[in-house]
Order: sequence, then C-alpha cells, then structure tokens
Amino acid sequence: MQKRWFVRTPQDSTTVEEFRSELKVDAVVAELLLQRGIDSYQKAEAFFRPKLEHLHDPFLMKDMDVAVDRLLAAIASQEKVMLYGDYDVDGTTAVALLYQTLRGHLENLEFYIPDRYSEGYGVSSAGIAYAKEQKIELIITLDCGIKALDRIAEARTAGIDVIVCDHHRPGSELPNAIVLDPKRSDCAYPFDELCGCGVGFKLMQALFQKQDWSMEPLWNQLDLLALSIGADLVPVTGENRALAMLGLERLNTSPRTAFKEMLVLANRTFPVTLTDVVFTIAPRINAAGRLRSGKYAVQLMVSDDTEEIQQLAEEINEDNLERRELDKGITEEALKMLETYPKERCTNVVFKSDWHKGVVGIVASRIIEKSYKPTIVLTKSNGEITGSARSVQGFDVHAAIDQCSDLLEKFGGHKYAAGLTMSEDNVHEFMTKFEAVVKESIDPKLLIPEEKIDLELSFDQIFRKEENRLKIPKIKRILRQFEPHGPENMKPVFVSKNVFSTDLRVLKEAHLKLSVTQPETDVVVEAIGFNLSDKEEDVASGIPFDVAYTLEINRWRDRETLQLNVKDIRPHV
Repeated sequence: MQKRWFVRTPQDSTTVEEFRSELKVDAVVAELLLQRGIDSYQKAEAFFRPKLEHLHDPFLMKDMDVAVDRLLAAIASQEKVMLYGDYDVDGTTAVALLYQTLRGHLENLEFYIPDRYSEGYGVSSAGIAYAKEQKIELIITLDCGIKALDRIAEARTAGIDVIVCDHHRPGSELPNAIVLDPKRSDCAYPFDELCGCGVGFKLMQALFQKQDWSMEPLWNQLDLLALSIGADLVPVTGENRALAMLGLERLNTSPRTAFKEMLVLANRTFPVTLTDVVFTIAPRINAAGRLRSGKYAVQLMVSDDTEEIQQLAEEINEDNLERRELDKGITEEALKMLETYPKERCTNVVFKSDWHKGVVGIVASRIIEKSYKPTIVLTKSNGEITGSARSVQGFDVHAAIDQCSDLLEKFGGHKYAAGLTMSEDNVHEFMTKFEAVVKESIDPKLLIPEEKIDLELSFDQIFRKEENRLKIPKIKRILRQFEPHGPENMKPVFVSKNVFSTDLRVLKEAHLKLSVTQPETDVVVEAIGFNLSDKEEDVASGIPFDVAYTLEINRWRDRETLQLNVKDIRPHV
C-alpha cells in the first residue's frame, strides 16, 4: 500500500541547541522532546522520571466527593455492592482493580460482566435484573454506563444506587446516577484522556486519600492499569504516561501470577514493554470476553489459587488461538466481498449474518490494513444486526455514525472505534447513508495511509565514530527511556536518505531482510521490513532509496544488536 510521508517541521535550531545544552543531551533527543511539548527541565524530569506524587488530586473530578461519600456509606453499613464492567480489557481490568482494592473493606462484594452475545455492550436489563435478585444496594459501573439512561433508571426504580465510572463521551443527558467521567462538559479535571480503568482507579485513590489509608494496596494494582492504558489505545501522555510507567515497573518487578502464566504461554520473558503487553497479555484477556465470558478474565486476574490461575490461563490461551483462526477466516471472506465494491467508494461496510460477533472489531482493523478506508463489519446476533467500526487516522468515525443514528437502535464509542446495532431492514440504507456521509466529510488525503516521520538521521548519527558497531549505540539506549509508547507518544520514526543495500533477502515470501549503508560513511546497519517484499525491486535495482524506520534491538542467543524496523521505502529523488 502506497503511503504519504509526513515529516515534522524541524524545531528552531537555536531553541534545540539551548535546550540540548540545558539538559546535556544529544540534539536528536532535544528535538524529539520539543516535538512532544517538553520544553523545560521540569517537564523533562516528569517525562522521564514520573512519580506517584505527580498524579492529579482525584477530588478535582466532578462529583468525586459525592461518589466517595456514597461508597463510604456502603462500607459503613456493609451493603451489597456489585462492580459492573464491560467485557473488554479496559472493563475487566477495572473490575479486577476495584475488586482487589475493595474486598478487604466490603464483605458483600461481587462483580458482573455482561455476556457479549445475549446482553451486548454496556449495562443490560439482565444485569439489572440480576442485581435486583441479589438485593444489591449499590452498583459501580466501570468502562460503561454513561449512556445507559434507561437501564440505570430501572436500577434506581428498584432502589439501587449507581456510581458510573466511565470515560466515553456523554450524550446530551447524564444518567440518574453519581457520574464520574472526565469528558463531562462540566468536569474540570486536568486530564480527560483516562481509560475506564483509570477512572475507577481515581475513585479508589480518592477513597484511600480521604480515609488516610495506606496507598500500598492500591499501588499494587497498577499493573492492571498499565495493561488497560495500553490495550484501550488512550494517549500515553500526562497522567496516563505516569500510570503506565509505574504500572510497568510493578509488572516487571512483582508480576501477578496470572500475568506470569500468560507470558509463559506466549513464549515471552521479562522485562516487558507496554507494546509487549498489548500484543501478548491484552489479546488473551480480550479473547475470554470474545469467545466465552469476560468474567473468566476477571477471575484469572484476582485469583490467589495457583492451580486455578494455571487452568484459567490455559483455557483463555486456547480461546485466543481459536480467536485467531476465526479472525483470519472472516477477514479473508470480507476482503473477497470488497473486491466486488466500486473502487471509488470511501468506506468499507461488509455484512454476513453468521460471522462471529466476538471478532468483528478485529476484522475491521485487519481490513483497514489492506483497504485504508473507514470500515464497519456487521453480523447478526439475537435477531439484531450488530457490528464494529474502525477508522483511518484523522477521521472521526463516531461522528459519521452519529449522522446515521436515525437508522440505528444504539451506538457508542470513540473517534476511531465504535459499536452499533440496527434492524436488519436498515442495513442496506445504512450502508448507503454512511458512504454518503463519509464521502461528503472526509478529506481525500486521509484515505492514503500516512507515515509520520519525526526527523531525518544519517547513519553516522546513529553510530558515532568511537562507538562499537556490535553493541547498542548510545542514541538507542537513550530512546528506550521514551517508553512506554502509545498514541501521542509513538516510537520515534526516522528517515535516512540516499541509502543503498549491501545485502538483500526475502524471508517467508513476505519480509525484506537487508543491510543498508550511505555514501561517505563506513556504517552498515541491519534492517528488516515486515510485509515489504513488494519493495524488493526498489532496493535491488542499485538506485538509491529513502527509508523510514524505527530503531530496534534484535536479540539472538544472548546477543543484542541494532536493527532498523523499516516502515516504508521509496526511491531517492
């Protein structure tokens, strides 16, 4: 797929030099920090060395004082409390975090995860009916509830109080509950990009702070929060960055047994990065909610029984393997359907009634990798048409779906990911209207994938003259401190121009393995381009090319060497 390259405008050279001198760092590092809005020693210190005391006061969140008082009343009276979470990673980790934190204070504490197929996303009538049967007095929703006006009204009619902990965009009306959501228009909390687990964490932080309890039991759950931040693709900036870093430190130094088991099953070892967590632990946690029930994922994370943990981890790992097969098969079917669509379409909307509901979101993401357009994958479940939407960079798919809301039963989500439900009678009309809405509103350039490049490097900036080429260079060692990476703090991407290959192979008929150099330098760097075999001729022709890449560490038999992870290649002009 052809990409458009966007190279950031270089920072003012005088500013870079002054900042480099103040921090005593390389000019490349100073430039990358300034690009991220880090322009002072204090900001750099907070970026590289976040501390717990850097977290915001939770009572700055609207209605936090009311929520804490209601929870304290429940603890004082030992009421029956139910934690109600979504079935994805964010929801299940949030439930696990609050369950672990509160069960020492509440004797009658239980959790509920809705069934993806019979109940669907969010607060369900079945969930409220269960709460009434169990004589629950307080429900705390996690990663859901902000738009569940009718279901929460049912709970209130039954005499059940509700605290909503959500991070999704509210509708025009808030539910009849105590609502904690930093995206509330009347909420002045300094950071509005918390994940759902993050909002639940702030409730616990406020509770412990007000009671002057030791924070240690809460800090011990930060590994759950790091997992949630990574999996939910929230910006890894500000408070999220601090929480993710501290959570990863916890995960790597004192991992819970559940996560150790999952890494063993994934053939991974410690230490792990946030990216490792997203691609190893998170899919397995999600698989439980996709193929059976998210309650198994919660039980895995909160259990103290080693045998139970091992059994659950193995079962969930099997779920993940099955999920992969489903995902692969449905993606192939969907791509064949799209081959019959007119090329000028701005959207991919596909529907088949027997596709597995649990993987349609993943399939939508896979389709975008092949056909870069706002994508919706629909299937049939419980008599309704339900599906998941994913978007291209820069386009608000949630807003586009909102313009088609007259054809929908319900919908919700974010700028880049959403879920929706409709009557089968409306499918064709929805496809037509969604295409029209997107065609009218999308900038055509957004339909070409963008490779964002931070700055240009020459190979002799990677390896200085005095550096051993068989060891990891200093610049890469410093760049590792930019982790954890995620939205708004992505791994730096560099471009090197006028590059030649000194060695070239194609691996598994898909990946380019090459050695690259530039004229007038003795530096030769190993590189790999995953799924870039279509660039073989550009590299083999002997004509110089430009290469976009990240700097990675390749580990082989206890040996570490530098390797470029090639993102794109194009002829040098």
